[in-house]
Amino acid sequence: MTLDTNLEHVTSASELDELINSNENVMVCCGRMGPMCVPVYEAMESLKKSGDYDSIVFKDMLFDHPEAAVIRSLPECATFRGLPFTIYYKNGKVSKATSSIQDEDQVASILKDVY
Repeated sequence: MTLDTNLEHVTSASELDELINSNENVMVCCGRMGPMCVPVYEAMESLKKSGDYDSIVFKDMLFDHPEAAVIRSLPECATFRGLPFTIYYKNGKVSKATSSIQDEDQVASILKDVY
């Protein structure tokens, strides 16, 4: 099973590790194709397409995939109760983590704060 988005998918913990260690700025949305997740994917797709965030790598990851435990088990996600889990990495480390629905303006605001 994969996510039906126009984003590139992260499919393993090792792929995520390589991604965050070889790129300065990475945003990963870990979720499902549900009503709380789809707006975040759409915001990411739109922001990526805008060209204003070319220094950021936008990816998604299927929440229910066993390899997504690498995100689900992050200390920054310990209190999260809603999907998606959205993780912002800077220089290989988590710089921010959010959960639940967010619109494009909210995501853009976080990107400006984090990166």
